[in-house]
Amino acid sequence: MVQLRETGPVDTGFVAALGDWRARPGPRARSLATAVREAVVDGRLPAGSRLPSERELARVLQLSRGTVVAALTLLRDDGWLATRHGSGSVVRLPTRLTERTTPWSQDRGGAPDADLDLTLAVTAAPHEAFRAALARAAERGAALLVDSGVTGAGLPRLRELLAERYTRAGLATRSEQILVTAGAQAALTLLLDHLHTDRRSPVVVENPSYPGALAVLRARRTRLLAVPVTAPDGWDTDRLTDAVRRHSPRLAYLMPDFHNPTGAHMDGPTRRTIASLADRHGLTVLADETMRDLDLRRPPGTEPHLAGARVIQIGSASKTLWSGLRVGWIRASADLVRQLRLNPLQAQLSPPPLEQLIAAELLGAPLPDLLADRRDRLRAQRDHLVALLAPTGWTYTVPEGGLTLWLRLGEGTSATDLAARAAARGLAVTPGPRFAADRTTLTRHLRLPFTATPETLTRAVGLLRACSGSPETA
Repeated sequence: MVQLRETGPVDTGFVAALGDWRARPGPRARSLATAVREAVVDGRLPAGSRLPSERELARVLQLSRGTVVAALTLLRDDGWLATRHGSGSVVRLPTRLTERTTPWSQDRGGAPDADLDLTLAVTAAPHEAFRAALARAAERGAALLVDSGVTGAGLPRLRELLAERYTRAGLATRSEQILVTAGAQAALTLLLDHLHTDRRSPVVVENPSYPGALAVLRARRTRLLAVPVTAPDGWDTDRLTDAVRRHSPRLAYLMPDFHNPTGAHMDGPTRRTIASLADRHGLTVLADETMRDLDLRRPPGTEPHLAGARVIQIGSASKTLWSGLRVGWIRASADLVRQLRLNPLQAQLSPPPLEQLIAAELLGAPLPDLLADRRDRLRAQRDHLVALLAPTGWTYTVPEGGLTLWLRLGEGTSATDLAARAAARGLAVTPGPRFAADRTTLTRHLRLPFTATPETLTRAVGLLRACSGSPETA
């Protein structure tokens, strides 16, 4: 904990952390309180820092004591400061931030004049559980410090835990079949580097698809063979089969569980059909399962993994827990894992040991309770968004899981134009062409994450309706 009590350099550091707060318009007390809040959010003033006394703050900041008292009162009333008589004041994060799933950056703390960012389908970390896991990981990390820090295919404890999770779900797995990576995109990058050696051969992708995966494929100048996926119809296996027969691709990238962005969920027969198709035609399927745990049905479903001799699973903690925890994994044959470990990219695409320790702590015993809480919150936010959209005349399918709703706008409404008008009014959303394999179609679609707070979703839909210009949504 940082102690900010003495005069001299410590005081100078505290003042520097506040930045040029005097240049802000408005009363000095409010400007000072805002500067302290922003310094905490930016990490310049760590949560848990003890502030100097009121008298000392007044001296250091060259303010009247009354102004300092007023600023501290604003911070205390808003939950940014805890004060105990005789012990001084300690900066903290308000519970309204630490107890929600919404990232701070999506609504900048809920200020009425803040910009709203709905371009990312991500959640905030489970705050207290993550901090507890960090503390336990730090204790376990002592033994790692006497070694090289090179974890190879991943820390044994994490690989064993992931293998056990697959086995419990009905897909028998040994730890030798797990390779830990620095997220799902790192896993995809490594697999493409190893498997996609013939650039003339196209890769099957869904249309729409996850922009991050499309970017990885395009960076390799990959020819994309797009097959439509829609909600609620899902995957057209006849068109997929025809595409495989006609073009003989060797690789496919699919998202069977709560597809991003449509939210579609692959049923059991479709999974079996695709696995059989892969076997017959020598097609390797990369099944991205990053949304699998975010099942919002009551109770969660029991569909098996998309699995087979030619199916490789990709998983990640980034959507389930926190995008800042860059830990993903590949589940494949033990032989393929050994081959991937020989790839020079593997070491670069491996997460640091401490992150793996944290992931092991969170993906172990705490996970069922964490998932139940996350699902409840996301379900409530999804339902709130659906209720807001009901009178708009726009169409959508309520997703059974994941983090996003795929919205189809009315006739003659361009998603790109609507997104531009919304941006001019402080709302950032992502139009459909960003998810299109050809970058030009899906012009009447928007992806709306329901990871934001109900208040933010209400403001966002209100802005979209105001910007749409159509009578039924005005």
